[in-house]
Amino acid sequence: MGIHVIKMPDLGEGIAEVEVVAWHVKPGDTVKEDQVLADVMTDKATVEIPSPVNGVVTALGGKLGEAMAVGAELIRLEVEGAGNYSGDKNGNTTAARRQTEPAVSAQAATVDEFPPITVAQPETVVTTVTSEETAAPAHAAAPPASKPPAPSYTQSGGHGASPAHHGRAAGEKPLAAPAVRQRAWDMGIELQYVTGSGPAGRITHADLDAYVARGQKKAAEGDRRYAVLEGEQAMPVIGMRRKIAEKMQETKRRIPHFTYVEEIDVTELEALRVQLNARYAGQRPKLTLLPLIMRAVVLAIRKYPSVNARFDDDANIVTTYNPVHLGIAAQTDAGLMVPVVRNAEARDPWSAAAEVARLAEAARSGKALREELSGSTITITSLGALGGIVTTPVINRPEVAIVGVNRIIDKPVILDGAMVARKIMNLSSSFDHRVIDGMVAAEFIQTIRGYLECPATLFVE
Repeated sequence: MGIHVIKMPDLGEGIAEVEVVAWHVKPGDTVKEDQVLADVMTDKATVEIPSPVNGVVTALGGKLGEAMAVGAELIRLEVEGAGNYSGDKNGNTTAARRQTEPAVSAQAATVDEFPPITVAQPETVVTTVTSEETAAPAHAAAPPASKPPAPSYTQSGGHGASPAHHGRAAGEKPLAAPAVRQRAWDMGIELQYVTGSGPAGRITHADLDAYVARGQKKAAEGDRRYAVLEGEQAMPVIGMRRKIAEKMQETKRRIPHFTYVEEIDVTELEALRVQLNARYAGQRPKLTLLPLIMRAVVLAIRKYPSVNARFDDDANIVTTYNPVHLGIAAQTDAGLMVPVVRNAEARDPWSAAAEVARLAEAARSGKALREELSGSTITITSLGALGGIVTTPVINRPEVAIVGVNRIIDKPVILDGAMVARKIMNLSSSFDHRVIDGMVAAEFIQTIRGYLECPATLFVE
């Protein structure tokens, strides 16, 4: 038996270190070739690290949320044969076999070569890495054998999950016999909050008694809604949530936002949407209001091109773009992402609808490509039916404008001297006040309003 050391691959683009955001194995687990071992995150993507060999996990090279350098030892496996590492199974090494060999090119490296790496749940952009790119890079060769590195290994702790109640791993169900579960139900006790003293943490009747004795009050007879709870959860802010937090903090710190809200009468727009869907049912993609709003934004940018820009505030350069690459903010299980509809100016509403649907599905499934999640020049954000009356959207830095769509409500409106019900929607849009003056922002939104309230103009050039 030998030891196979898997190193942190070089993910390209000059990335020096990555963050471990999930472990899918723990010491003692048997893994197969191509099985995903861990998820790591760069500043632009979350990447799955697969195993290049069959083996048994002996040690993990980092903790959840820890930053690891490219070339650092990620995980150790006990394998059949000699492996690729000279040292004992506990990590007490003399020298790595590769450390005593001359550096070789990535194309020639074979010992630590990975199978193709696939992308999982990207944050803002996604990457696909080939085996050549993940081989141990020559420039990241280890120090001489006389001074081997001393990595810190995690020999226990499960899948790298955050601490759970009473030592129970995140998502792990409490163990208890049916009779114990029934009694806990009758007492109004959540087993998730009870410490188990039995084998493998199994909860016993005595544990329920101890739980009550610690001051927990029994719920009202037959009613579990008023059970007293205990415990708390400490969730580290890592991975995508950390990246989102950092980006939002940096954006608000560097950009002086101002938000302009306008009320839009979309009664005619909604009627047109319904008619178009009925006319082209089964022939063209179904329209929501979003593709029509996208078209209105594109047309308004022709009159106010300064909002379709990116501001490099380090170099003090504002770049205004002729093409409109529309970012469409989308919520996924992994967090907020912004797929980009490229050259939105060249798309009719049906083409835009199809592209938005495709990008949203790719983002939610973690299959979006890097170029599909970067390079936007202006963003549209919407919470759909939950859009509220007014929002204050945060600009997608380094852009200078974001258009926020709120929900539609029926409101009484005075029209031609009569009170009538109309469908009203607010646009809550934010601008970078260093680049966009208030007058320009107001005129830009009023132009969008004109297109949406007279939707025939969306199709008139």
